[in-house]
Amino acid sequence: MDFIILLCVTGIFLLISFYKSKKKTMKALKMAAKRFSKIAPPILLMVLLVSITFYFFSEEMISKYLGSDNRWAAMLSAGGLGSIFLMPGFIAFPLGGVLKGSGVPMMVIAAFTTTLMMVGLVTIPVEKQYFGTKVAIIRNLIALVIAIIVALTIGLAFGEITL
Repeated sequence: MDFIILLCVTGIFLLISFYKSKKKTMKALKMAAKRFSKIAPPILLMVLLVSITFYFFSEEMISKYLGSDNRWAAMLSAGGLGSIFLMPGFIAFPLGGVLKGSGVPMMVIAAFTTTLMMVGLVTIPVEKQYFGTKVAIIRNLIALVIAIIVALTIGLAFGEITL
C-alpha cells in the first residue's frame, strides 16, 4: 500500500514538473535512465548472488549453526555470515523471526541481522566504484564494529551474557 502511495505521489510530481517545463523534465528523465542503467547491473548481480546463496544455505542450516551452545562462536559466525551479504530490513527481520523460532539467542540474531543490513562484502565492488576502495573498506569495518556492539548490548539486555 505504501509503495502505491509513493508511486502516485511521484507520478503527480512528475506531471507537475512536466507541466512546468517539458524540456527540463525530459532532460532529467534521460539523466535518471542513464544513471539507472549504470547502477542496475551490479545491483542485479548482488541480488542474484544472494538468491543463489540462500538456495544452497537453507534457513534450517543457518539456524543449526547459529543456535549452537557456544554463544560467542555463534555470534561471530552470525556476524561473519551476515557480513557477506547486504539485505534490506524487510528480508532480514522476518529471517530473524524464523531464527528466533528455532531457538537462536537474541544476541546472535542481532549480530546476524545487523551485519546483514550494514556490512556487505558482496557490495564492495559497487561501493569501490562509487566511493573508492578506502571509504568502502572503512565503512564496512565501522559497520562491523557497530554490529558487534549492538549484538553485545542485546546480549546484555536479554541476560544472555553477563559482565
